[in-house]
Amino acid sequence: MKLPNPKRIAAAVFRPIPVTRTRALGMSERLAALTALGSSLEYLTQRKQNRRGGLNDWTVLKDSYFGSSPFTQKLMNAVSGEKTTVALHTAQAAVSAAMLLPGNSRWRGAGSLFLSATGALLYPRHRYGTDGSDQVAILVQAANGAARLSKDTRTQDALLWYVALQANLSYLVSGWVKLLGEPWRDASALGGVMRTRTYGHEPTYKLVKRYPVAAKYLTHGVLALECLFPLAYLAGGRLARPVIASAGAFHVANGFVMGLGRFVTAFTSMHPMVAYTSAPKSHPAVAGRDDRAPLVAAALLAGASAIGAAVAVQRRLRTRDGWPGSRRLTTRHGNHLQYETGGGNGSAPVLVFAAGMASTSEHFAWITEKIVKETGYGVLSYARAGYAGSDRARTAPYDLAESADDLADLVEGVVPAHRKVVLVGHSLGGEIARRAAGRLGDRLQGIVYLDSSHPDELNRSEAQRESGSRLGQSLSLIVWSLRLGMGIFMAHPEWIASLPLTYRKRVFAQYTDARMWVAAKREWDAVEADFGAFTGPLAPVAGDALVISAQRSVDQSPEQLEMHGEIADAHRAAGRRVESWVVPGSDHDSLLTDSRYALRVADRIIEFAAGSPVETEPETGSDAQAGSDPQTDSDAQTGSMDESTAGAAA
Repeated sequence: MKLPNPKRIAAAVFRPIPVTRTRALGMSERLAALTALGSSLEYLTQRKQNRRGGLNDWTVLKDSYFGSSPFTQKLMNAVSGEKTTVALHTAQAAVSAAMLLPGNSRWRGAGSLFLSATGALLYPRHRYGTDGSDQVAILVQAANGAARLSKDTRTQDALLWYVALQANLSYLVSGWVKLLGEPWRDASALGGVMRTRTYGHEPTYKLVKRYPVAAKYLTHGVLALECLFPLAYLAGGRLARPVIASAGAFHVANGFVMGLGRFVTAFTSMHPMVAYTSAPKSHPAVAGRDDRAPLVAAALLAGASAIGAAVAVQRRLRTRDGWPGSRRLTTRHGNHLQYETGGGNGSAPVLVFAAGMASTSEHFAWITEKIVKETGYGVLSYARAGYAGSDRARTAPYDLAESADDLADLVEGVVPAHRKVVLVGHSLGGEIARRAAGRLGDRLQGIVYLDSSHPDELNRSEAQRESGSRLGQSLSLIVWSLRLGMGIFMAHPEWIASLPLTYRKRVFAQYTDARMWVAAKREWDAVEADFGAFTGPLAPVAGDALVISAQRSVDQSPEQLEMHGEIADAHRAAGRRVESWVVPGSDHDSLLTDSRYALRVADRIIEFAAGSPVETEPETGSDAQAGSDPQTDSDAQTGSMDESTAGAAA
């Protein structure tokens, strides 16, 4: 028996794919049409999911688009009625089926544009369950439709290049994002996905556990395929066949194992364009192809990168600049802390505010403004090492004790010796304040815990553990994205608009600067190691305590309220005054950023610092839900303080 010639096999595998412009368009149109057909048939056979109480109940989904323009909201409401939705899906199914027929008429362009338009109209109606496949189909159909209707081959080539570049970008970004996550690097990701309820497949999971070495090679192979997808364009397109074939096999496997059937046709609808554009221009199948599109894309990317870098520099300068009254102090570890002081007189206590992880000192703006304007208490806010204008000079690995030392050094170096101190810490800042308490001795009057972390939360709270497992990867992704200049694309989070006006630009500058997220990632790594090793119990704390919890935090994780009780007990064990309060309606962040809750919290802090009893009875009725407060006057709502006053309050 004659063995196959290896050279012939290699020649058959490693050579360009001869796809003409017309054939690439036809193949892509039909694959995208299959995606739309599958989507519509799925809806028409599962209409109960879109009715009241279903997964895609529009009476619930429409709240997600509350911030859209009035025209967009009216349009979505108009097409989201059940009869209209059924009619659109029926029409989409009919046109999709027609698009599968043979032919190269320009009318096919109108069909693709119709599918793209109806897909875009229906997409908000089916927010859950699309998983991105419909988005890909909408993009491809729009490009295909425009290419079909154009008589200029240069325009057609530009549109085909657009789809091909989108394909490369989708794989490339997906791969490099995965590479940032440890589960993909250590090859545990495949097993983790296969055991989930949403995308899991028990037989595959058992195979992964049975053959871990093979699973490791498979996981790393997927990672390499996505990260190196553009290799299809090297060596005159000789790698296009194995790259496209591997990507197609990957999607078919996902369709079978993970139930992502529409992904198969959606993503492979971009592959004909990759085949067409990766072939050398000398190949007869692509003779006359216009290749200016990638050069234009490269120029636009270079321009966008330059603009992104300029914006990043501007935001970094704003982040580090501080307020007019900002000062700096060097701690025992050599770290340089930027801080602001304001208010206070005589022997009144000084309230020292410690922010949470990935938060700013300006998060306390509503609270500090109220204290500065209405009391004689001093206010001291600061940024931990690595945040805002504070620098970390210590070269040893970071641990939470370092931040506790820095906080104690700040108090000793800034607060007059005759004045007592009340530490106010939010989230991780609360735990750092608790650890710093012993370093302050009799200077400590008390601690206010604002939805504070507890060192045993990752061990005892499933909700905290699950969110924590995703946090590290998210922080790594954010850091690298911002370092690459992607901060220019970050939208303003809604909570920033809830802060007083004077603070918003500075907070957004910090939020879009990699510096804050690098510090947060460093802190999170230390938290995981520290909290994971905690054995308890909490040591007694010689200071009064006001433990404030956000209602939604304890609702989502009942263990959190129990742990907050243990924080209070640590102060009781030292014979100190303890008060607790759950703020109705608030969540972990709105406790500070939403004036409805923050001003009420400020009142409790003022009472606590004065030694007055704090009301702990639960509040009910509209007043509790709305967070109404007699102190919430027009000045507080608009945040009308000037920068010098704001800097003192910050």
